Amino acid sequence: MNLQAILANFRIQDLLDILFLTVLAYYLFMWFRGTKAFNALIGLLVMGVVFTTAQTWGLFLTTWVFQIFWQVLVILLIILFQSEIRQVLERVDPLQAFGLRKKVVPGRWVQRFSEAIFSLAERKIGALLIIEGSDRVGQWITGGQDLEGEPNREVLMTILQKESPLHDGAVVVRDGRVIRAACYLPLSSDENLPMEWGTRHRAAMGLSEKSDAIVVVVSEERGQVSFLFQKKAAPVVSSDQLSLYLEETLQPVLPPRVSWKERVFRLSTRRWKVKAGTLALVLTMWLMLAGQQNFEVTLSVPVELKDIPARMEIVEPVNQKVRIRVRGLRKDAGTLTEKNVHVQLDLSSADAGRRVFSVTREQILLSNERVSIVNIEPSQLTFSFREKPSP
Repeated sequence: MNLQAILANFRIQDLLDILFLTVLAYYLFMWFRGTKAFNALIGLLVMGVVFTTAQTWGLFLTTWVFQIFWQVLVILLIILFQSEIRQVLERVDPLQAFGLRKKVVPGRWVQRFSEAIFSLAERKIGALLIIEGSDRVGQWITGGQDLEGEPNREVLMTILQKESPLHDGAVVVRDGRVIRAACYLPLSSDENLPMEWGTRHRAAMGLSEKSDAIVVVVSEERGQVSFLFQKKAAPVVSSDQLSLYLEETLQPVLPPRVSWKERVFRLSTRRWKVKAGTLALVLTMWLMLAGQQNFEVTLSVPVELKDIPARMEIVEPVNQKVRIRVRGLRKDAGTLTEKNVHVQLDLSSADAGRRVFSVTREQILLSNERVSIVNIEPSQLTFSFREKPSP
């Protein structure tokens, strides 16, 4: 790998390439961290480094084995970690980023909802209630019965009392209205959840891991209320506290306005060790792979004239140049310059008047023969000759 040649031909596209992959790798690290797929991601990274090193050093057998292994491994990982991959893809929400998806806002129903929850808790009526956020939860729930009503004490008591045929399952609240009851949720596969948690709490955490919904759980055994949001659970001791949690979550306090300099400083210093490590890793991988990239170089090379008849002289043009475009691996094409590429034109057949000479590939001498000539411009040169005056 000719590192000097690669750096000498560093382009703005290469800078954007490195920055984009650094941002992508950083967010993948942050999103996958703490999940089951994280260790697999680290393993893939190590194997990728080994594969790239083997390919760079020309280890044929190792490269061949890894190429076969990658085809099976990538498909296997997609199957095993499809849930985690889907969660990551769902976080990249262009509708939310451009403000095209409506955000849930709290209303007067929040207080009535909170009072109804603690009425259920006083009677130790188990409950699992979902307050839908910007993500629709329909893809995660199964079964259920469509309803329409306010999430107040009377409605929730009617749905969740033990004699009700709809009490076994979750209740979905959207935009301050009950829209569905008796729904079933996916259970969390996290092995570090509290031992005292039952099916309701594990189902609540399972949905919290997959969406931005708020989940409120009432324990049937203890009459305790839990608030779950974004994979975090917190106990709630009063209806006022639950109302406060809901209002803060549904309508978070906007951060104070800061200047762009402060934003850049915070962006640069926050988790700077992780960001610096990610940048170093991406830069190292780029340097290892850049030499294998197909690359084109355009050179403007002066024409070297040889074998001009002794009795003839050139009238015009003087100092003629030819533009040559060459293609090859970056480590090879990047070494070519105007100094080590030569165009030699044989003028032994020159005669008085205007004469046309073709510039062919055979007349171009390259310092690196592993590159190919793509284009020569102009492909013909016209010279005017005259006989030298007699002495």
